[in-house]
Amino acid sequence: EAAWGLKRRGMSVALVHLMPTLMERQLDAPAGQLLQRDLDRRGIAFFTNGQTEEITGADRAEGVQLADGRFIPADLVVLAIGIRPNIDLAKAAGLEVNRGIMVFDDMRTSDPEIFSVGECVEHRGQVFGLVAPLWDQAKVCGARLAGDEEAIFASKALATSLKITGVDVFSAGALMAADESDDEITLRDDSRGLYKKIVLRDGKLVGAVLYGEVADGQWYLQLMRDKTDVSALRERLVFGRAFVDAGAGKAAAFDFAAMAEDTQICGCNGVAKGTICAAIRDKKLSSLSEVRAHTKASASCGQCTSQVEGLLALMTGDSAKPAKKAVCDCTSASHDEVRHGILARELKTMDAVREAFGWRKPEGCHKCRPALNYYLLCAWPGEYHDDSRSRFVNERVHANIQKDSTYSVVPRMWGGLTTPGELHAIASVAEKFNIPTVKVTGGQRIDLLGVKKEDLPGVWNDLGKAGMVSGHAYAKGLRTVKTCVGSEWCRFGTQDSTGLGVKLEKMCWGSWTPHKVKLAVSGCPRNCAEATIKDMGVVCVEAGYDILVGGNGGVDVRVTELLTRVATEVEVLEYAGAYLQLYREEAHYLERTAPWVARVGLDYVKKRLVEDEEGRKALNARFQHSQVFAQIDPWTERAMGFDAHEFAALPEVAGA
Repeated sequence: EAAWGLKRRGMSVALVHLMPTLMERQLDAPAGQLLQRDLDRRGIAFFTNGQTEEITGADRAEGVQLADGRFIPADLVVLAIGIRPNIDLAKAAGLEVNRGIMVFDDMRTSDPEIFSVGECVEHRGQVFGLVAPLWDQAKVCGARLAGDEEAIFASKALATSLKITGVDVFSAGALMAADESDDEITLRDDSRGLYKKIVLRDGKLVGAVLYGEVADGQWYLQLMRDKTDVSALRERLVFGRAFVDAGAGKAAAFDFAAMAEDTQICGCNGVAKGTICAAIRDKKLSSLSEVRAHTKASASCGQCTSQVEGLLALMTGDSAKPAKKAVCDCTSASHDEVRHGILARELKTMDAVREAFGWRKPEGCHKCRPALNYYLLCAWPGEYHDDSRSRFVNERVHANIQKDSTYSVVPRMWGGLTTPGELHAIASVAEKFNIPTVKVTGGQRIDLLGVKKEDLPGVWNDLGKAGMVSGHAYAKGLRTVKTCVGSEWCRFGTQDSTGLGVKLEKMCWGSWTPHKVKLAVSGCPRNCAEATIKDMGVVCVEAGYDILVGGNGGVDVRVTELLTRVATEVEVLEYAGAYLQLYREEAHYLERTAPWVARVGLDYVKKRLVEDEEGRKALNARFQHSQVFAQIDPWTERAMGFDAHEFAALPEVAGA
């Protein structure tokens, strides 16, 4: 997995392995050979039977010298040496140790007052390098500390999978027969890259190795854990559950209802079927994202997603929320799956996302490229760099194209405020560049219409000298914060709505969001700033500020709903940052806040922002962090020559 991760980032990768075949502890020789063949086709060079003698280089790595004389040039050497229990502290404390810290079934060490869990322990002669048994150990330890004298840890058969897109591997239990009394049954098709092997002992399944098709892996694992007598299934077992069920006259489908309650579904987080079903039933969950949030099942590598969805369908029937539409025709993956995968798999380029999800078009299309560009910007602020080629023309040239191919320029006016100096600069620009129309907008700004494309940098340069920045009237981001004059001038005003609006706009400008965002602050319930039809509105009242969310104007007018009431401007700003970040992180690209709130439910938004103070503060902190990289005025950059090719006039063609 590490080698493939480096390869995906454009590096030339060579893998040195001590043994003749790969993953020899998890795969038998034929499966290991198939794995090497498939990864070799992906451009990874292999040096098996390779014993490292020396890493060469004085100040940094220059290569690896193998004992048999082979030499591999290298700029970077990654050592994957496995896990070794750290027993130093336990040994110094006088605890009994061997390879690890010795523990009993209740996770107590040789000192009954001290418990130990994790990779550092040794239980019944076994040490642990996978996460699933560690979760079980932690549960037993917690139960014992809480007074449950019956809780014990028992090691279960463990499964191994490989997290490389397009390479499906599963193994559990014995890799080969222990002696002549064991049976090995294999099915192999090299042309399809298919290999299946099961090991039987005394009529029971004790091992399975799958390569190419792994859907039956969890079924085999449960047969092992349950010590099911499979003697009657011997002739059909290697062909998988569908074949076995068909032979028994059953529907060839995964029977989630028949699955034991303690069947482990999510190995990464140690979540069993019973835990998932109880959460769905007791908390009335109806979507994959809700199950992930409450149980962590499918929230890490995502390989158990289909099983979690199967349990969701089993428990909810027709009430389960329908599957989301695919991002585009290039993929079957939904927006939620892509967003989750970007974070869970740490995908940081569009190529990595497309490869991870098996995009049908390697370069993507006009629908998915802008979406992926936004999702990566949101997930990795400061690490991922905006791909302007994946933006629509308005965002690429930072101005709105008009029907005659000229552009409109809307400078930002904080909270609708302006100054004589700014107005003079706008007038001068309009005269200098012969801009035909100057119009006041509904968002309390001034729009310069009819600007030639080649004049845009000059217009921005002159406006910038007056201290004006882009109003992002073209952007999937914050457009305006509309205000009324509030308590400073109005006899009905209860709070300083203009001042708060300016603070909100200066905090939020420049942010990229799934769709355009408009805010407003009204100084009293008379609502002159129309805060009740904005993505987020604030209505000032005598007792403080009502925060409203999920509204919009336009064709489908939607009125906001009350999120909460707060007492101070500081709280308003915190809620605004948290709300926008929640929207940024969870909405689908091109989904306005109104349909997003309608889709997830106002109760969900309240749960995340009002009821969870720590979570709200964390969301706001992530928003503020992202703004460090977002609040760079694009007009200033381009006035200085950045992306100059975008604004060059097209040459006239002779005779045209």
